[in-house]
Amino acid sequence: MSTIKHDTLTFKPAWWLRNPHLQTLFPVICKRHIKNLKLARERLELPDADFIDLDYTQDDDRPIVLILHGLEGSISSHYAKGMLQAIHRNGWRGVFMHFRGCSGEHNRLPIAYHSGETEDLAYVVNLLHQRFPLQPIAAIGFSLGANMLLKWLGETGQHNILCASVAVSTPFELEKCVTKISTGFSRIYQQHLLSALRRKMQDKFELTPSSIPLPDFRQLHSLYDFDNYVTAPLHGFADAKEYYTQSSSRQFLRAIDVPTLLLQAKDDPFVPFDALPLATELSGKIQLELVEKGGHVGFISGNFPGRPHYWLEERIPEFLKNFL
Repeated sequence: MSTIKHDTLTFKPAWWLRNPHLQTLFPVICKRHIKNLKLARERLELPDADFIDLDYTQDDDRPIVLILHGLEGSISSHYAKGMLQAIHRNGWRGVFMHFRGCSGEHNRLPIAYHSGETEDLAYVVNLLHQRFPLQPIAAIGFSLGANMLLKWLGETGQHNILCASVAVSTPFELEKCVTKISTGFSRIYQQHLLSALRRKMQDKFELTPSSIPLPDFRQLHSLYDFDNYVTAPLHGFADAKEYYTQSSSRQFLRAIDVPTLLLQAKDDPFVPFDALPLATELSGKIQLELVEKGGHVGFISGNFPGRPHYWLEERIPEFLKNFL
């Protein structure tokens, strides 16, 4: 039976980071320098002649934990190396999957990636299973990557080969989340993401012929605009609304058959409360933990401003230990 746990014990937000925007921005602005983490990169050729890049911790013959990043994320994202270090510390092998065009080099094809694109994820997991058939595989998704992961888990149901998964700060209903990020102080996140997307795609299509008529990127003033005029037509959707409707993970949750932990903050500045699933929408394999204050991929605790504690790096391995 699925559970929703309103968590008041295991996570206590830092007293100096009780605002959702401080929780969200602190780890981004005050990013740690992760020491002694050795990574190896693989350029993975895909069946359609495009490529993605994978970063591995150098731990052979160990259980595998795959990490999926958020919108415009990369190995440089604030949570990436800290989580890889936690994976290594627990005796597992971390694999960080860059989505198409997110590893510092434009991908070859005119397509990119989006919240509901699960074919590359399926390809990577199956490839890891073929290479390491004796090792269990788990996955962690952050934000957009969490939505992608949950959608794929629901699509595959009982046929999924993961032993466990964790989704952090999931935008369960994309249209509601795009609306949320376009209001109030949350517009600062929209502007940051939109600027990065416009710059990246404009640069990409100076080198790669486009399969659609391109808009004037300067006239795209919201993430909805970008998805309506770029993301949706590039990937075969009629418009942003169809893209959001088909790609949102909330509708796939009942079909998930892999032990899955959902970590979510009620004050997430990207995800409105009415986008969170009800207990009746969760499969029996899902545990949803809701904290009062944690922001978006924040979850920072600690008693002293100079010594933040990254709770996700404890809670996620604690859950995965039951399956790896």
